[in-house]
Amino acid sequence: MKKPPKQVGETVSVAALPAAEIEALVSGRHSDPFSVLGIQQAAAGFVARCFIPGAEAVTVMTLDGATVGTLDRLNDAGFFAGKVSVSSFQPLRYRAERGDAEWTVTDPYSFGPVLGPMDDYFLREGSHLRLFDKMGAHPLKHQGVDGFHFAVWAPNASRVSVVGDFNEWDGRRHVMRLRRDTGIWEIFAPDVMVGSAYKFEIVGKDGVLQPLKADPFARRAELRPNTASITAAELVQDWQDEAHRRHWSTVDQRRQPISTYEVHAGSWQRRADGSMLSWDELAERLIPYCVEMGFTHIEFMPITEHPYDPSWGYQTTGLYAPTARFGEPEGFARFVNGCHKVGIGVILDWVPAHFPVDAHGLRHFDGTALYEHEDPRQGFHPDWNTAIYNFGRIEVLSYLINNAMYWAEKFHLDGLRVDAVASMLYLDYSRKEGEWVPNEYGGRENLEAVRFLQKMNHHVYGSHPGIMTIAEESTSWPKVSQPVHEGGLGFGFKWNMGFMHDTLSYFARDPLYRKFHHQEITFGLLYAYSENFVLPISHDEVVHGKGSMIAKMPGDDWQKFANLRAYYAFMWGYPGKKLLFMGQEFGQWSEWSEKKSLDWNLLQYPLHEGMRRLVRDLNGYYRSKPALHARDCEGEGFEWLIADDDDNSVFAWLRKAPGEKPVAIICNFTPTYHERYSVPLPVAGRWREILNTDAEIYAGSGKGNGGRVEATEHASGGIRANLTLPPLAVIMLELEH
Repeated sequence: MKKPPKQVGETVSVAALPAAEIEALVSGRHSDPFSVLGIQQAAAGFVARCFIPGAEAVTVMTLDGATVGTLDRLNDAGFFAGKVSVSSFQPLRYRAERGDAEWTVTDPYSFGPVLGPMDDYFLREGSHLRLFDKMGAHPLKHQGVDGFHFAVWAPNASRVSVVGDFNEWDGRRHVMRLRRDTGIWEIFAPDVMVGSAYKFEIVGKDGVLQPLKADPFARRAELRPNTASITAAELVQDWQDEAHRRHWSTVDQRRQPISTYEVHAGSWQRRADGSMLSWDELAERLIPYCVEMGFTHIEFMPITEHPYDPSWGYQTTGLYAPTARFGEPEGFARFVNGCHKVGIGVILDWVPAHFPVDAHGLRHFDGTALYEHEDPRQGFHPDWNTAIYNFGRIEVLSYLINNAMYWAEKFHLDGLRVDAVASMLYLDYSRKEGEWVPNEYGGRENLEAVRFLQKMNHHVYGSHPGIMTIAEESTSWPKVSQPVHEGGLGFGFKWNMGFMHDTLSYFARDPLYRKFHHQEITFGLLYAYSENFVLPISHDEVVHGKGSMIAKMPGDDWQKFANLRAYYAFMWGYPGKKLLFMGQEFGQWSEWSEKKSLDWNLLQYPLHEGMRRLVRDLNGYYRSKPALHARDCEGEGFEWLIADDDDNSVFAWLRKAPGEKPVAIICNFTPTYHERYSVPLPVAGRWREILNTDAEIYAGSGKGNGGRVEATEHASGGIRANLTLPPLAVIMLELEH
């Protein structure tokens, strides 16, 4: 039979606290419980104090189970105190009783801090590059006890608690310790298990309780619509990708074939019931498909945690957590490992420009504008109704730079495609006069964002030489893909938005009128080598009423497919790395929707299957012919053969690389069938027709050159070949010897 609680007397007077302080503890208003709870030294020895809601009696034990004292209840809410028979500071356990119920609590306030002075130093300096191992929630054996260490930055809070399944979401039980030099709150929570839901309960400096906040450094999160973070084990993956990573760390990426398949993981394919595939299911289907299609990389639209499916992941609330939509983070690591084993790289769309204003996210994190600017002219994005990161704050820069490092290190990612770079670079981006704040020199350039991008690229490339960073940047900002030490932003590549806009504009026109817009094809070569370009046909081109790629093309169905086949061959023959959004490789008719799978049933029809075969073969030739890729980013790899035949809308050029056979690309962008069309070539002899988009295998009409043409000395000088140019088609010729 349980003994009744003792009356407060001489035995606990040394452990007692003023009634007001006890009331502050049990009501959750005490900002520093570590100063009074746990094991404390008093004049007559050691005392223990604890707050265990619901307990009527508490016995104190050491970790090995020895009883060292019985505490007295000093407040009916569950505050206990009393002497303990120990000779030093040490972790304590309490056996709590209520009626016939009994449970054990390991005292979080009897443990020392986990972070150290060097962490504080590097954090303050902004040079800590291992924040992802220190911040957030990490499993730890601390002072002999298993549990989780929690750490969060909230410098303007008056109290921060971690709440979750393990403490009945009670903010009074795990109030965190403030490290005043850095504004970081931390606590070791013993006995917390992997898979526990948690958030941070934050009281602002004005005493106002904030909405519960998800962990900015959470490595796992609940499946939407739930928004809690989840305690996760440290990622364990048997990586088998040494050869893949060694290759990319030792080559000049600009001279390698890079053909990227852009994928929205939630809608590439789905299960029969319409639910999303897991990472393991995607690995079984997507990886073999990309191998068969010849793509070198998969670029995922953001897979970081986000609450709203129609945002496509671009409004993320969990930069460190792979979304729960596809399973646990380990599944994504297995997917990347599977890609690397067959030589496919994985690129992640990364969003450091802005974040959503959901209550559980970063906005007003500690009751103040912490991650964002307070002034909406600097801190709010009018286009997307999102908050803009404060790139001038060291801690925010560290948070973002560490995130880039995290994905590269923990998940072995091959690249980061940085979203919305233009919105970061310009203070007046999408703003009217008076709606933005000039920089220190009175200009519109966001110098803080420039420094962030340069620093991010510097650290990422310095730590992971095999990685690539790619800027989605739509303006003429100079040196985006030039090294930081040369005054550039430091990206490896930049999306060529001008190419995409001009060429799609050209191809959308009736072929009859293309001759009046010849410059939309030729103009791009004036700046094609000003940056290391990627030619992007991305998801942005097939949504919001723009129509799919096949729907953009003019003419009847046959002409639409002929036009699109010609466009793809033109693009694969044009200097620059390639990117194609899923579904466009087989000519999906409908615009892309994140709500459903692609229309894979279309592949039963010859026109669609022919398109898929063409993209497969284009990738094969692009990868196997150095002339088509080795000088993608250098002017010596391109030479015009015909640039001025606007009447016929015919273009021809040479792709070449030192010591390699050149490849000639000849384009006929009208339905007119040309016989004996004279094309200059650099070398006399037999040239093999390696690709013809009008071939029957691609569902074309089958017109062509019989596989070969002969280039001979022309009477008027020069070397020329008389070619058959199929309608709305592109052919590629390679010198045989």
